[in-house]
Amino acid sequence: MSSSEIRQKFLEFFKKRGHAVVPSSSLIPTDPSVLLTTAGMQQFKPYFVGKADSLKDFGSKNTVSIQKCFRTSDIDEVGDESHLTFFEMLGNFSFGGYFKEEAIKYAFDFITSKDWMNLEIDYVTVFGGSKEENLEPEEESEKIWADLGVKDIRKAGKNDNFWGPTGSEGPCGPTTEIYVKNANGQSVEVWNIVFNQYYYDPNKNPKYALMKSFGVDTGMGLERLTMVVQNKKNIFETDLFTKPFGVMLITPSGTRVETPRIIADHIRGLVFLVADGVRPSNKDTGYILRRLIRRVVIQLGVGKYGLPKNQVVSSALKRIEAVVEFYGDFYQELKTNYKNIIDVFTEESEKFNKTLENGLREFYNRYPQLKAQTPSLDRKYQVHIPQKISGQDAFDLHQSYGFTIDILRDLARDGMHVIDEKSFDELFKKHQEISRAGMEKKFGGHGLILNTGELKAGNEEEMNKVLRLHTATHLLQQALREVLGPEVKQAGSDITPERTRFDFSFPRKLTPEEIKKVEDLVNVKIKEDLPVNFKEMSKNEAEKTGALYFFKEKYPDKVKVYYVGKSLESAWSKEFCGGPHVKRTGEIGHFKISKEEAVGAGTRRIRGVVG
Repeated sequence: MSSSEIRQKFLEFFKKRGHAVVPSSSLIPTDPSVLLTTAGMQQFKPYFVGKADSLKDFGSKNTVSIQKCFRTSDIDEVGDESHLTFFEMLGNFSFGGYFKEEAIKYAFDFITSKDWMNLEIDYVTVFGGSKEENLEPEEESEKIWADLGVKDIRKAGKNDNFWGPTGSEGPCGPTTEIYVKNANGQSVEVWNIVFNQYYYDPNKNPKYALMKSFGVDTGMGLERLTMVVQNKKNIFETDLFTKPFGVMLITPSGTRVETPRIIADHIRGLVFLVADGVRPSNKDTGYILRRLIRRVVIQLGVGKYGLPKNQVVSSALKRIEAVVEFYGDFYQELKTNYKNIIDVFTEESEKFNKTLENGLREFYNRYPQLKAQTPSLDRKYQVHIPQKISGQDAFDLHQSYGFTIDILRDLARDGMHVIDEKSFDELFKKHQEISRAGMEKKFGGHGLILNTGELKAGNEEEMNKVLRLHTATHLLQQALREVLGPEVKQAGSDITPERTRFDFSFPRKLTPEEIKKVEDLVNVKIKEDLPVNFKEMSKNEAEKTGALYFFKEKYPDKVKVYYVGKSLESAWSKEFCGGPHVKRTGEIGHFKISKEEAVGAGTRRIRGVVG
């Protein structure tokens, strides 16, 4: 069974059982608490906490999705047999629709039935309770599994079989996990099923209170499931890697086995990041992307992989093309953004290549024994004696030549040496503190003076820019609706001092003429210098005014309606919003659409700036 068939079967299985199929959200989340989308449940958080209505939005209390995910926590482990940065998460979710019995039976049927995965469950785990937290053992889950004929049911503690927020409040609950054997005969966890039945609040007694409406949140990694279905020894032997990378995944003679695995993982990751709008930079998601690209360049061009300098980029581009071709049928945004992916990789890698040669020369001047890639040996005992590369040297190379810590580790490891990472981390943190202090001195700011989740500003200057961008975003939504039609609806937004990011529902790419019309219409309204005001009223009254609102958000009984124009009745733009905004549109300045792209099936994203 191919990975593509597994995807389709998973969606088909749950669709037949009344689940609404929801497309993957972008790797750039609307949730401001996380940098990247790390789990399938993230786009459904509002439904678990009661801020949104699944029945209203999806036509069902139950949903199923295949979510693109990216986790930086595993980046240092990439190269072994199981760790990845980018992966796909299969998940089924229920927001008060069904609970433990149905969730476990669904999982059992999908995993074991001959019509679906046709696998044998090795064992399952259930929550064994916690006396310290006054949480009862999961006897109900244990009984359901036993009734289904599962013999090996193991109990585990809170660290393993209880999911919940750490240090903050939120929904949580016991979990049950399914283990099956791979081709090596090793037991592998393939599915984790979470029963959100408690609401955790550390400031209350008891801390865990039963919720009014229970929820189900499950996650199953496609790569692991494919490994066991295809009876492979590790994830890199599955078609998810062999199809796009083929012979390129075969280890060149004398090369560490992790080298081609790192290349494969990082190229998959960077392709999906760029397709979702991430661009290389020195902070946040941009820095993650930069790390991936630079490490691919190093892995292909340095050491025993040994491609000549002029072949490194072309070799990487072949792999990028293969990934887009293999994954593009299911994730259409890869094909739509193919040129962007190629351009971003080429520009970043060529930029890095300009300093790479000098950086390598400096590295090998300081550590000549690594150039020969032969480990130092104590001749008497023939035992490898690792040399520690100083934190200061590592930091100098990082600052002067852009060598990330991953690259430095790889270079050191070629000679079986290590980096004094503790010292490096101390120097890096000290550098950040100095930079932060410099910024505070420059702007007189101390932390964020504005942070609504959607809006963020660290000082008065940034605050002024954010208010201009926020008001421009209201104008943008109305302009989109006038140019494209009322089918345009907000799907998320995020505003920083540098730009506004607005997601909206629309089935196709905008033409250059449409983009210009939208941009021109916004600037006309700015030039008219219209007043911006708000009225506070009940939610029902607000809806009657025709004001727009974000369909995924659950609003309080009393809301503010911000409107652009002389009165609410004659306003050109009106929306539910908590503010703040500029007083007149003329304060915004010139508005420019800097980018328009896809972020998922039926969802587009516009980035805009003001000058």
